[in-house]
Amino acid sequence: MWEPVLDRDARGTAARAAAARLASIGVHAVALTWVDNAGVTRVKSVPTERLDHAAAWGVGMSPVHDVFCVDDSITSGDLVGGPVGDLRLHPDLDALTVLAAMPGWAWAPVDRWTQDGEPYPVDQRLFAKRMVERARAAGLRLRMAYEIEWYLARPDGTPAGQGPAYGMARLAELSDFGRDLLAALAAQGVAVEQFHPEYGPGQLEVSVAHADPVAAADRAVLVRETIRALAHRHGLRASFAPVAVADQVGNGMHLHFSAWAGGVNLLAGGDGPYGMTRRGESVLAGVLQRLPALAGLGAPSPASALRQAPQRWAGAYQCWGHENREAALRFVTGATGARDTAANAEIKCVDASANPYLVAGAVCALVTDAAGAGLRLPEEVRVDPFTLAEARRPPRLPDSPALAAERLHADAGLVAMLGEPLLDAFGAVHRAEADTLGRLTTAQLVEAVRWRY
Repeated sequence: MWEPVLDRDARGTAARAAAARLASIGVHAVALTWVDNAGVTRVKSVPTERLDHAAAWGVGMSPVHDVFCVDDSITSGDLVGGPVGDLRLHPDLDALTVLAAMPGWAWAPVDRWTQDGEPYPVDQRLFAKRMVERARAAGLRLRMAYEIEWYLARPDGTPAGQGPAYGMARLAELSDFGRDLLAALAAQGVAVEQFHPEYGPGQLEVSVAHADPVAAADRAVLVRETIRALAHRHGLRASFAPVAVADQVGNGMHLHFSAWAGGVNLLAGGDGPYGMTRRGESVLAGVLQRLPALAGLGAPSPASALRQAPQRWAGAYQCWGHENREAALRFVTGATGARDTAANAEIKCVDASANPYLVAGAVCALVTDAAGAGLRLPEEVRVDPFTLAEARRPPRLPDSPALAAERLHADAGLVAMLGEPLLDAFGAVHRAEADTLGRLTTAQLVEAVRWRY
C-alpha cells in the first residue's frame, strides 16, 4: 500500500519561500491544525520565521491527544494513551492559507509522523491519503464536498437571527456577517456555491465546491474555523454541535461525493437508475450496504444520537432515494444539461462530531471496494420512510454510540483499512464519551457540547 515519504530538504526549501511571502504581507504566525477522534480541531502554532523548521522537522505533540474526549478529559485505549512518547506535526504547504478572519495569521493542516520519520498509523489525514491512493490505483478518482451547518448565537446563547427558516428576514438580520463570511472565504480561495438560513433557530449553512477527498476535509476545517473566528469578530458565537438547541433539528456535515474513471462521472451517462453507469450503481449499492459501519465514523457521539432522528432530514433510515432528503443516501442528478458533471450522492449520517478525514477516507475505501463488484441498488424509497407502515420501513441506522461502534467493528474490510491502532484510539474515545455524556439528560448533553464543536 502507498506510503508517504518525508523529504526534509524539499519541505524546508519550500517552507522558506512560503514564509518569505507570508512575512511580506504581514503574517506573523501559522496555525497548524489536526482533528482528533472526538471531532475537535486542535492546534499548535509557530512564528512565520519558524515555518521552515516545522515543515522539515515537525512540531512536537504528544500522542495522548488521540484519546482526548470532547470535554478535554483523557481516556486510554489498549494501544494508544498515556503521557509517554512524542510525534511531529508537519504542515502541508500545498494547503497553506492566509486567514482572512484572523489578520496576521496563516493556517495549514498537518500530517503526523513519528520521531523516526515514519508515518504515524493513528493519523486520520494520512489514512485519508492512503485511501485516495488506493482508489487511484484502482483507476478511480473521487470528488467530495462537505456541507457545513451551524448555529449562530449571541453571547448569551440565544439565536443571533430571529427570522423564519430559510427566510430573507433572517438573512437581512445577519447580512453583515454573511457578507464578511463570503468575502473571507473568497480571499482564502474557497469557492462558495450556496449560503442560506437553515431550518433551525439561528441556523445557517454554506456549501462549497467539490475537491479531492483530502482537500475537501481540509476545507471543512478551514470553513468552520473561519466561521468561528468571524463570529467572534462580530460579537457572536458559532456552534457546529450535532444539536445546539435541545429538541430542535441539528447541524449536519453532510458529505457529497462522486466517483470518476477515465475522466467520466460514473453517476451519469449510463443506463442504470437515473442515468447512473452500472459501475456507478455498484458504487452506491456498496456504500448503501455499508452505511451502518460508515455511520459509526460519521455520527459517533452521544450528541449524534440526538440528531439522528426520523423526520429531521438527518437520514435516519438505511435507504436511498432520488432527491429524497430523508434517505440516508440521497441521489442528486442535477439539472438537465449539466448531469455529466453535477450528478453526485449525499451521505446524510455525518455531523461535526466526526473527523472529516476519517469519513472521507472511509468513503474512498467503500467506493473502491464496490466499483467493480457488480452490485445493484435495491428499490428506492420515494417517500419519507417514517411514514411507511412499520413493517415496510427500511432498517434504522445506529441511534446510539454503542450501536454505532458495534456496526463499525462488524465491517471487517473497513476495520482492516483503518488499522488496529487508529481503531483502538477512536473506539476508546467514543466509549468514554458514551460512559460520561451518555448519562446526561438531553438538555444537559446539549449544554455540555454546544460550544465544544
